[in-house]
Amino acid sequence: AEAVGRRNGRVELPAGDNPGGSYKVGAGAPASLAPGQQADVTITFDDAVTLRDDRARGAPQHDRPDPRLARDDVAKQGLQRIDLAACAARLAQSGIATRVVGPQALALERALPVEAIPGFAQGEVSVQDAGAQMAARLLDLTDGQRVLDACAAPGGKSCHILELARVDLLALDVDANRCRRIEGNLARAGLPVAAATVTVQTADALRPDTWWDGRPFDRILLDAPCSASGIVRRHPDVRWLRRRGDIATLAAGQRQMLQALWPLLRPGGKLLYVTCSVFPDEGAVVIERFLESRSDALQLPLHWTWPDGHTEPVGQLLPRSEPMREHDAYFYALLTKRP
Repeated sequence: AEAVGRRNGRVELPAGDNPGGSYKVGAGAPASLAPGQQADVTITFDDAVTLRDDRARGAPQHDRPDPRLARDDVAKQGLQRIDLAACAARLAQSGIATRVVGPQALALERALPVEAIPGFAQGEVSVQDAGAQMAARLLDLTDGQRVLDACAAPGGKSCHILELARVDLLALDVDANRCRRIEGNLARAGLPVAAATVTVQTADALRPDTWWDGRPFDRILLDAPCSASGIVRRHPDVRWLRRRGDIATLAAGQRQMLQALWPLLRPGGKLLYVTCSVFPDEGAVVIERFLESRSDALQLPLHWTWPDGHTEPVGQLLPRSEPMREHDAYFYALLTKRP
């Protein structure tokens, strides 16, 4: 939707609100790559040929997919998913070769301009970093839950949540323009469906007293603003865009956000904390200090099973050169509130 050119067979996107953010490909979805930055594209199809856009938000917020990686999507009519083999076969019919790179992810063997990808113009394409794809599934969603996506723009993870379960979702962002991007992505994805509901609201996650209606949430996704150091493999100059004191400032904000949102979680509920960072001060240290301050908080173990059958713990994810581990660096921690 926002591709402006092609150079050496790679997609080239205009500047977004944050340099180096990765993106998902789909009709009208916001790009956040630096001018001239190039990226490959990956897509998948579902039964209704309904791939979606889930583009990354910028550096402070981290729905930043590697544009080569995409999850399999969900049929708009019934939430049934198609397997990767069927996705690959459908792409192959259009002469597009792919390889499996994650649990629900295919990568194009050859980069294409987004306008050449089947279904792109119809908003049927979803491209997301393999690390970011973990978030919605690690939330352990079930139908009927009340869910908060606390830093939701531009809506990639919100869309994924609504694809996985029929929930009552509140998608929050402090910036009104970015909230409009959430709404645009939801509309293009045809979400919500069935009994699911979604409210997009412009509000500050640090100030629940200004927007919370008092009803507790079963699940909270906090994809907290951070240094975005986890995308350095694809945007090496991000290190020059940070100042010496940024990490301490960001970590303080992350702790404040956890403290502000914790009272909104019901006893027995779960909060998933996420940053796109390689620094312990924005990940493990934040969680350690939070747990020390809250006797009602408990960290739960997280595990992820890859297509090769290997199961590994999830905490600080770092990029690897292995085909199925092509992802940015992320930190994940799942917390539950003691009854």
